Amino acid sequence: MQHTVVERELELKLILSPERSIPVPALLVYRGDDPYAVHIVFHINSEHPVHWTFARELLVEGVFRPCGHGDVRVWPTKADGRSVVLMALSSPDGDALLEAPTPQVSAWLERTLRAVPPGTEGGQLGIDDALDQLLAR
Repeated sequence: MQHTVVERELELKLILSPERSIPVPALLVYRGDDPYAVHIVFHINSEHPVHWTFARELLVEGVFRPCGHGDVRVWPTKADGRSVVLMALSSPDGDALLEAPTPQVSAWLERTLRAVPPGTEGGQLGIDDALDQLLAR
């Protein structure tokens, strides 16, 4: 089974304070073999990029309304008259507030939803095929 990969490079802003932010190159990745998740790779000034993985549904909902709790929270807002999505990420290593442009995130999400429509994610995992093979023995 061949799985789809949907990627998008974009520049996020790491919000340091209400007056200060720094650009952070990032890569959004969606893989059909991990159909419930989205992956974000941040290229910061370190030897290794930082990887975050969370539910695609969380990002889809977060474009329209505040959602999430705990380690990942996402919500829409306006910044300098532009529509943006804010992502608050928390880990034992620290917290980050990132701003992403809504049009680019939405366009990328639409591509993921066309590749694997909501409700069909389970079929991407091949569980039914594996059970059929197992029970056929």
